[in-house]
Amino acid sequence: MTDFELIDLLARAWRGDESAWCALVRGLSVVALRVARAHHLGEADASDVCQNTWVSLAQLRTLREPSRLPAWLATTARRQVLRMLESRRREIPADCEAPDERTVPERLVLTAERDALVHRAVAELPGVQRNLVEMLLHDPPASHAEIAAALGISVGSVGPIRRRALDRMRRYLEARGYDHA
Repeated sequence: MTDFELIDLLARAWRGDESAWCALVRGLSVVALRVARAHHLGEADASDVCQNTWVSLAQLRTLREPSRLPAWLATTARRQVLRMLESRRREIPADCEAPDERTVPERLVLTAERDALVHRAVAELPGVQRNLVEMLLHDPPASHAEIAAALGISVGSVGPIRRRALDRMRRYLEARGYDHA
C-alpha cells in the first residue's frame, strides 16, 4: 500500500466509508497482531489487542502523519499489550492462587496419616472417655449437658473426664512419634 493510498483510505474511513475501514483493517491488522504475538499473548488476547488498537484509531479521528499509520498501529498495539500485562500482574487467577495447604498432595497424605493415628488413639480409650471424645468430634460438638445426659454422668464430670482422655491420647500419640507442634 503506497503512502497516497494509505492517506486516502484513512481519510475515507474517518468520513465513515466502511469499505475503507475494511481495507485498512484487512491490510494492516497484521501489524498489531505481530506486536501482540511478540509478547507471547494467546490468540484471544492478541485479537483483543488488535481490536482495541483499531478502536483507538477510530476514536482518534486524526493523525499528524497519516503515512506513518503502520508505525502508529505498532506503537498503540504495544501500549495495549503493556496495559493488558500490567493489569494481569495485579490479578490473581483462581487456578494460579497459592495452593491451599489442604490440597497439596503431601499435606493430604500427612493429614490422612495423622487422622488415622488420632482415630486409633480414640479407639484405645476406655469406654466413657472414648464415647465422650467421639461426641466432641461431632460437627457441631455436643454440649457438656448433652454429653452428660448421654453418658449418665454429671455435667461437672465432663471437663475432668475430657482432660484425662486428652492426656491419654497425647501420651499414645507421643509414644508413636507424633509431634503435635
